[in-house]
Amino acid sequence: MKILVLPGDGIGPEITAATLAVLRSLDARHSLGLSFEIQEIGLASLARQGTTLPQSVMEAVPHFDGVILGPVSHYDYPSREKGGINPSGALRVGFELYANVRPCRSRPDLTILRKPMDLIIVRENTEGFYADRNMFSGGGEFMPDPDMALAFRKITAKGSARVARAAFEIARKRRRKVTAIHKANVMKMTDRLFLREVRKVAADYPDVALDEQIVDAAAALLIRKPDHYDVIVTTNMFGDILSDEASELCGSLGLAGSINAGDEHCVAQAQHGSAPDIAGRDIANPTSLILSAAMLLDWRGRRDDDPTLVQAAAELERCVESALDDPKTRTRDVGGELGTSAFAQAVCDRIGAGAS
Repeated sequence: MKILVLPGDGIGPEITAATLAVLRSLDARHSLGLSFEIQEIGLASLARQGTTLPQSVMEAVPHFDGVILGPVSHYDYPSREKGGINPSGALRVGFELYANVRPCRSRPDLTILRKPMDLIIVRENTEGFYADRNMFSGGGEFMPDPDMALAFRKITAKGSARVARAAFEIARKRRRKVTAIHKANVMKMTDRLFLREVRKVAADYPDVALDEQIVDAAAALLIRKPDHYDVIVTTNMFGDILSDEASELCGSLGLAGSINAGDEHCVAQAQHGSAPDIAGRDIANPTSLILSAAMLLDWRGRRDDDPTLVQAAAELERCVESALDDPKTRTRDVGGELGTSAFAQAVCDRIGAGAS
């Protein structure tokens, strides 16, 4: 399996190095045939090549079996005209990575929830209110005058249907329930179109229950009744916000894995940002990117009908959970004492010992 590695900005290079160390340990144990090619993006490539996303990177993606993308400091990039392209958004749109899959499972001694959470949020990834990816040409925001800014929301039948189908496929392998989150009481055209397509897809899955819920209520019920949910499907911005909320409720945003998946390609990406304030100090928690890499292996294994990859992904997740279960092998942000590289070593030790 050939993996393209894009370390990104801020803590990206550190947590990417930790993730690769863990994957190499897993490869040594299971002979997975993993290989990695590292290419620059973000502020590093901006300084050397005048763009945060070189065309060579986009051209390389189809030649790899998956991509690992470190966090990027998109907020600090210059305008697109000056080379500031959001790699995350460009990859999602360019390769039709329409489903952002974010599992959220509470950990007993880290969560603040009174009831357990075990859900997956499937977020539409290529349109919605995200101005850097919802127009064919130009952006989805503009200012008619200095005191007015407008933003467009793009919802399509195609985008809604395919993310709904991804959610129902996942739910069919779990507890067979999908909750569609919306704001159709206010967004009467766009969210009603989204719901129309979700309901159409639901008709193809009579064995999976469909529930519909307004986003306001969902934000509250994630706290009060987290066990109400199995799989959530929603539009881009709602999914982004709710998945961050759910991950933090489970223990920390730094513990949440995530993949951006389409029919042909998949990008593993940590849920959190680039945290430039702690970059270079070996204290960032690499768990999110490591778990995202495990999800990438699982996606590839299922797509290629390769049980070895699927089993290795499951083992990697168990080893990460084992390290998190022991307060002595947690990172500092979740009450432990380890830094980035030491936590990665703790996971590698468990892989080597078969402690899964």
